[in-house]
Amino acid sequence: MTEIEDPAAHYSTIEVAKLLGMAVRSVQLMVDRGELEAWKTPGGHRRISRESVARWLKQRAQPAGGDSAARAGSTPPTNAGTAPLRALLIEDSVHYQNLVGMLLRQQFPQIELHIAQDGIVGLAMYGQLQPQFLIVDILLPGIDGATLITSLRSRPQFARSQLLVVTSLDEAQRAPYAFALEGVPVVHKPRLVVELPPLLQACVDRVQAPA
Repeated sequence: MTEIEDPAAHYSTIEVAKLLGMAVRSVQLMVDRGELEAWKTPGGHRRISRESVARWLKQRAQPAGGDSAARAGSTPPTNAGTAPLRALLIEDSVHYQNLVGMLLRQQFPQIELHIAQDGIVGLAMYGQLQPQFLIVDILLPGIDGATLITSLRSRPQFARSQLLVVTSLDEAQRAPYAFALEGVPVVHKPRLVVELPPLLQACVDRVQAPA
């Protein structure tokens, strides 16, 4: 690769890891897979193109499919001049992406819905969006939901987010994930249409309650 001398044109691996909220090793794997453009200095230090990082974030912030694009932040906030309410759904099933999107459009039009299809992308988007509401499936490609939740809970900014978990696992099957689910509202996917709206409304009420 052609080496770029301008420091403003690149990041170090550590800088990208901090920016995306990932481990350094995860960033190195992204480079190896060709997801980020990188080269090495004569001293052997890896440099990653800022443009490729911006492109990666932009691609992950746009859900796949025409209807999905309407779900990803196109709903304007209800009050001009106020910060929009954002929800990040981390879910790999297109069916449940569509179902959650439909519920939010119908019952919570004031909330911008953004979608990540795996845990690694979800971590990056969480750091970028700082959503008030986080809806996470336990079983995810890339990084499982329990590990993702544990990682996010270790961050100070996570205290500002309302967390909901959706899963196809029944109560007995969720036992191995109890360490991550303690105190977290859980929606069983077969009852998502019935259970998600009231739980999300409670989250909205907490966010909008006077300080």
